[in-house]
Amino acid sequence: MNTREVAVIIGASKGLGRALALAFASQGYDLGICARNEEELENTAKQAQDMGVHVVSLAADASTYREVDRFISVIEDAYGTIDVLINNASTFGPGPTLLLDYPHEKFEEVIRVNTSIPFLVTKRVLPGMLTRRSGSIINVTSEVGKIGYEGWGAYSVSKFGVEGLTSVWADELEGTGVRINLVDPGEMDTSMHNIAVPDCNYDLASPKDVVEVFLYLASTKATNIHGKRFEAQAFVMHGGEKS
Repeated sequence: MNTREVAVIIGASKGLGRALALAFASQGYDLGICARNEEELENTAKQAQDMGVHVVSLAADASTYREVDRFISVIEDAYGTIDVLINNASTFGPGPTLLLDYPHEKFEEVIRVNTSIPFLVTKRVLPGMLTRRSGSIINVTSEVGKIGYEGWGAYSVSKFGVEGLTSVWADELEGTGVRINLVDPGEMDTSMHNIAVPDCNYDLASPKDVVEVFLYLASTKATNIHGKRFEAQAFVMHGGEKS
């Protein structure tokens, strides 16, 4: 039986997901990580393993239940339990596009992928957490999940969906010992941001600079934090949980 806490991170091959995997590894968590790009995922796994933790990595499409079930089954077989789940993976779709011009097939795909991942993975992980009456689930959102902006299209709509999904989960999990929260990491220097804002001419945060709130929500300091929305960059700026 595993003695370390286990963090599962969906979409850990690059950007924020990779930064989260390395941050949790640095804190002694064993990891279960997945993403669609196997080569980049293995690079993340190697960096984490070099910190002395155990890593189970599996290339998988977390928007399909069969692959989610396969991935989580492997993690449960390896570790026995899952303590932290971070639903980070998403897709942006085409670059800045007005809804009037948005290809309907792309719209449907972005909505499906970005809302299915936190639903399917949470649904698969929850029974184990509910049995132990313990666990922290963190869904990654965006500013455009509460305010719509021109050109952000289906991605923005999908993040509104993630926020609603998290709110429903929070109400249903009240009093179970399992907590679920949202984190908006803010604008970061990532490949996805390059698609969303191709002509960006202002400074961006590094993904590694916004991981503190995730570590906090996973810790015993946050056992009473449930159904809340955090802005990662403001959390760091104002001294974390003291803000």
